[in-house]
This record gives sequence, C-alpha cells and structure tokens, in this order.
Amino acid sequence: MLALSPSRWSAINQRRWQNFRANKRGLWSLRIFLVLFFISLFSEFVANDKPLIVSHQDTLYFPIFESYPETAFGGEFESEADYRDEYVADLINSNGWMVWPPIRYSYDTINYQLSSPAPSSPDTENLLGTDDQARDVVARLLYGFRISVLFGLCLTLFSSIVGVLIGALQGFYGGKVDLIGQRIIEIWSGLPVLFLLIIMTSFITPNFWWLLGIMLLFSWMGLVDVVRAEFLRARNLEYVRAARALGLDNKGIMFTHMLPNAMVATLTFMPFILTGSITTLTSLDFLGFGLPPGSPSLGELIAQGKANLHAPWLGVSAFIVLAVMLSLLVFIGEAVRDAFDPRKL
Repeated sequence: MLALSPSRWSAINQRRWQNFRANKRGLWSLRIFLVLFFISLFSEFVANDKPLIVSHQDTLYFPIFESYPETAFGGEFESEADYRDEYVADLINSNGWMVWPPIRYSYDTINYQLSSPAPSSPDTENLLGTDDQARDVVARLLYGFRISVLFGLCLTLFSSIVGVLIGALQGFYGGKVDLIGQRIIEIWSGLPVLFLLIIMTSFITPNFWWLLGIMLLFSWMGLVDVVRAEFLRARNLEYVRAARALGLDNKGIMFTHMLPNAMVATLTFMPFILTGSITTLTSLDFLGFGLPPGSPSLGELIAQGKANLHAPWLGVSAFIVLAVMLSLLVFIGEAVRDAFDPRKL
C-alpha cells in the first residue's frame, strides 16, 4: 500500500487510516483484491486468442490493438487472420515470430481440438477445463471477474449518488418533503424487481448498460434511510444554525457542512452495497435474465455447472472465484466500518 503524506490528512483521517491498517485481515484483503482487479483489467493481455506482438518480414504488428487481414502475412483471404490456425502460424513463423499471452484463449474462443467431448476436464492446455461450448474456463473466469466488479462499482457509485441526494433532501427539509418521499419509497420498494426484469427481457436484449440502468432504479433506496437520519439529526445542531445565521444558503449548508458528516455512515455501507450488486448480477445471469448469451459471466458458469453435474470443475471454479471475491469485499467493508467507528477515533 502506498503511504500518503501526513500533511494532507487531518488528524481524524490519519486516525481512521491507522485503524484501517490495524485490521490486518481487511488490509491484506484490499491488497489481494486490488491485485486481482488490476490483472483482470488487462485480461486481453493475459488471455487472448491473438498474439500480443507479431514480427513478419521485419515489420511489427500488434493484433491485440488492430485487426490485420491474412494477406498481410502472405495468406489468401482478406478477412482477419486466425492466428491459431496452423496455416497462418506457419506463414508468420517462417518469416518472423509471435509473442502469445500466457493463456491462448479469449472468453469466446472455441477449442476445436479437444481430446474429449465438451465440457472437457482440466488438462495442460485448458487448466480448468472447458465449458459445454468448448470455451476455456480460466479465460471466462478472468473476464467474468472483471465484468462483475465493474458492474458492481458502477452500480454502487451511481446508486450512492442518487441515494445520498434523495436522503439529504428528505432529511434537510423534513415535513411534507420527507413524508411524501417516504411514501414514494415504500411504494417503489414494493415493486417486484425480478418480474419487471423478466417482462423487459421479453422485448429487449439486456446488456451491461441496460442492466445497470434497470438495477439503478431500485438499488438507490439502501442509503436513503441512513443519510436521511444523519441530516434529520444534524439540521438543528449549532453549527448548522450558525451557518444559517451567517447567511449561507441551503445548498451550501447541505453539501459543505452536513454532507461530510453523513458520508461517514455512507462509506461504511458502500463495500456491502458492492457485494450485493455483484451477487445480483450473478443471480440474474444464473437465471438467464442477465448479460447477453455468450458473455463471460460467473452466474452463467454456475448455471452450466448445475446443468452438467458430470463436470464439477465448472460449478466449483465459479463458486471459488465468487466466494473469494465476496469474502475479500466483506473483509474490506469490515475494516472500513472499524476505521470510521467514532468509538475508535
């Protein structure tokens, strides 16, 4: 972990950072999670069916960034070169070389040279075997991990912004604003989210952004009560009255003085909102209402494990990745909660 300059930290924030570091389980969980997430961000450089660099007739090519036709390497077709094809590989190696990523499969690459019918068991070529469509499990886990975390981070960020804003308005103004807002939330929270998703997927093809938008409609309510309670408690405190007496407008009071105090409770909840977002996406993919077919998904891999009980490596691999990821996030959340605990400051 990088050490931050103490001069840029207030005394209370330094104490929070020390409390977080004192929780070794949370600190190491953060380190491990950041390493795994960093690797997954560059999945194309770890698992891909295209070489990282191709040298042909003293010319360098970068297939991972740009598509090249087979004719560029002396082939016959104008279509994109299939670097896994023996004919194309011989053309390149006869007048150059290729640098492959550690795993020569992308998440959608089909292995046509399996020694047994798909799903095939783990071997030296496919370390965790293949799924029922002959795609490498390691590659799909790597890409699926990235999509799950990015989806969870985006949903957590956007839902936190909406939830904090609505909770702040309800708590600050109170009265009819708070009463009407609470009744709307009660009605909105009672809507059957799963049924709505099933209905919407019957006439649209859900993708990453569609799912994010649909889930955002319902996920923002988790933080409203926390922020609302903080604003209701703080709106009659002396520092708020003093700011109002000095002529500061409501917007300045809310976002300059009251919001920083409310964010303490919000930050402690965010890691747990992140785990809930990832679990939601996994559940939808497992039920078949999530990402489009063929997308790298942990939930879809678990569903394949359920449908192929004779191939236990499918369900076990996805379960272990999901369990490790959620456990790390829970441990990080516990450390953040302890760091912001006022009794330890």
